Amino acid sequence: MFNLEEELKKLPAKPGVYLMHNAQDEIIYVGKARVLKNRVRQYFQAGYKRSVKIEHMVSHIEYFEYIITDSEVEALVLECNLIKEHRPRYNTMLKDDKGYPYIRVTLREDYPRVLFCRRMKRDQSKYFGPYTSAGAVKETLELIRRVYRIRNCHRSLPRDIGKERPCLYYEIHQCDAPCQGYISREDYRKNVDRMMDFLRGNDRDILEDLERKMAEASRELDFEQAALYRDLIRSVRRIGEKQKINEMKGDDRDLIALSGDDREAVVSIFFIRGGKLLGRDHFHMSGTEQTGDAEILTDFMKQFYLGTPFIPREILTETEILDREVLEKWLSDKRGSKVSISVPKRGSKARLMKLAKQNAEEVLIKDKEKLKREEARTVGAMHELEQLLGIPDLIRMEAFDISNTSGFQNVASMVVFERGKAKKSDYRKFRIRSVQGPDDYACMEEVLSRRFARGLREKEESGDRKAKGSGEGFQRFPDILMMDGGKGQVNVALKVLEEMGIDIPVCGMVKDDSHRTRGLYYRNRIVEFPKNSEAFLMITRLQDEAHRFAVEYHKNLRSKGQTRSVLDEIKGVGPVRRKALLRHYQDIGRIREASVEELMQIDGITERVAREIFSCFHEDQTVNPEPDVIS
Repeated sequence: MFNLEEELKKLPAKPGVYLMHNAQDEIIYVGKARVLKNRVRQYFQAGYKRSVKIEHMVSHIEYFEYIITDSEVEALVLECNLIKEHRPRYNTMLKDDKGYPYIRVTLREDYPRVLFCRRMKRDQSKYFGPYTSAGAVKETLELIRRVYRIRNCHRSLPRDIGKERPCLYYEIHQCDAPCQGYISREDYRKNVDRMMDFLRGNDRDILEDLERKMAEASRELDFEQAALYRDLIRSVRRIGEKQKINEMKGDDRDLIALSGDDREAVVSIFFIRGGKLLGRDHFHMSGTEQTGDAEILTDFMKQFYLGTPFIPREILTETEILDREVLEKWLSDKRGSKVSISVPKRGSKARLMKLAKQNAEEVLIKDKEKLKREEARTVGAMHELEQLLGIPDLIRMEAFDISNTSGFQNVASMVVFERGKAKKSDYRKFRIRSVQGPDDYACMEEVLSRRFARGLREKEESGDRKAKGSGEGFQRFPDILMMDGGKGQVNVALKVLEEMGIDIPVCGMVKDDSHRTRGLYYRNRIVEFPKNSEAFLMITRLQDEAHRFAVEYHKNLRSKGQTRSVLDEIKGVGPVRRKALLRHYQDIGRIREASVEELMQIDGITERVAREIFSCFHEDQTVNPEPDVIS
C-alpha cells in the first residue's frame, strides 16, 4: 500500500527523475529535478501555486516513483527518454517525430562515395545537412553524379578493382569507373574535394568551369554537349538558390519561434548551415493548456534535440527558456563542443526570428480547422461513445474478427484504437490452433483466451507497477472490447473475461443487411446512434479495419499455402530449388508449361527432379522413364 506521507519523507536530496502514476498504473507525468525532495513535495503542498492543468494531474496521482541520477544533465536526458517512451498525457508533447536527411561522404575509404542517409554516425564520414526535403537531397546527389562523377556503389576499392565490369553509371557518364582503374586515386580525390566545396556553398568555381566547357563545345559546334553543360549550369544555380540567405554569417544555427492559443501550439524552426538557410519546419505541440511559452519551448527543445543527431553551434529562441544552463551543457556534451542558447534582440538574427514567428502563426491559423476536424473524429468520437454507453474515460478500444474459407485456415485479427486513432503498433494476428471447420464462436473463444492469458502473464512477469501505454499490445488491456458480431460474440467474450477474473465492458457491433454497423449491443440492448455522428463513423472505421486486417492475413497465408502445395510437395523440391524455380519462371503457370529439358537448365534441377516436377503438373501424360543402363 502506497503511503504518500511516508514516501515523501523518503525522497532524497539528489538530482533525478520522478514518474507520476494513476490508479490504472499508467504513467501520467514525467519530470526532472535538481533536488527530488524539494520538487516532488511541491506537488502535494496545499499552498503551492499550480496551473489548472497540474492541479488536474495531481488529483489523478495514485503513487509516484523516482530514479536518482549523478547530475541534473543526466536527469534531463533520462526525462527525455522516458517521455518519448511512455508519452504521458500531462506532459507537453512533440506530436511530430521526423527524421531529417543528410548527404554522407565516406572519407575513410580510398575512393569515397556520396550517399543519402537519415542518421549521423561516428564513422569518420563527412555529413552535410540536415535538409528538410528528401527530394532536394536526391536532386543534389543526381547533380553531383553528373558533374563530379562520384561513385555510389558498394564495391570495396581498391580490393575489387578490375574484378567486375563497370556499372550503368559509367555508361551514362555519371561515374569515372575507379572500379576499373580508369581514374587515379589522386584525381578521384580532387573530384571529391571539389564536390565537398560545392556542398559547403561554393558554387562559383563549378559554374565558371561549366561555362568555359559550354563555350568550348559551342565553338567546336558540338551543340549536344553544349546543351548538356547548359542544363548542368541551370541545375547548379537552382540548387544553390534554394539554400542562399545573405544576411547570416557562415555558421550553423537553429532559430526557434512559437505561436499558440489556449489549446494548441506550433513551433517553427529554421535550419541555417554554413550561413545558408537549408530549410524550415514546423511542429505541433499537444498538452499546452495553461502552459507558458518558456515551458513549451523548453519541452520542445528537449524532445527535438534528443532525436536529432546534428546539434548546431548556436540556438536562437524567441523568448528565454527554462534550465538554459543545463540544456546548454547537455547539448554541448552531445555535440562535442560549445553550444550556446540565446534570444536575439536586434539585427539580422532578430529579423529572421520575426520571420520564424510569422511562419508559426501562419501554420497555426491554417491548421486550426484541420486540427478541430481531426479532434472531432477521434477524441470527440470517443466522448460521444462514452455518453452513449455511459462509460467514462474510454481511451483504448480493441476489436477482433475471424477470417476463413469454409473453415480452412482459421485466423483472427486484433485491432487497436486509442483516443479514436488506429494504433497499428499494437495490432496482432492469430492462427487458430484448436478449431477445425467454420466455428466463429469457438475461434473467438480461443483468440480471446490466448490474448488475455498472455496479457496477465506479461503483467505478472514485468511487475505490478509496469506502466500502461508503452506500446506492448498484450500487457495493456482495453477500456472496452468491440466484437464483430451481436449477442453471441459478446457472450463468448464475457465468458472468457469472467473465467479470467477480468472486468472489461464488451460491445457487439451490430450490422444491417449491408453488413454495416448500425448500433452496438451492450448490456442486453442495442444502442442506436445517428449515422452521421462521429461515434458511428469511428466504429465503422474500427469494424472495417478489423475485417481488413483479418482478411489480409488470411490471404497471405492462403497464398503461401498454395505455393507450398504445388512446389514443396514435389519429391526433391525444397526451399532452395523452389526459390530457383520461381526466380527463373516468375509464376507457377510458366513452370507448368516448361518441358523436362527446359527445367533441367535451371541450376540445381537434376533430370530426376525435372521429371518429378513435370509429372506433378501433367499427371495425365506419360514421361519417358530414364533408359535402363545395359552393361
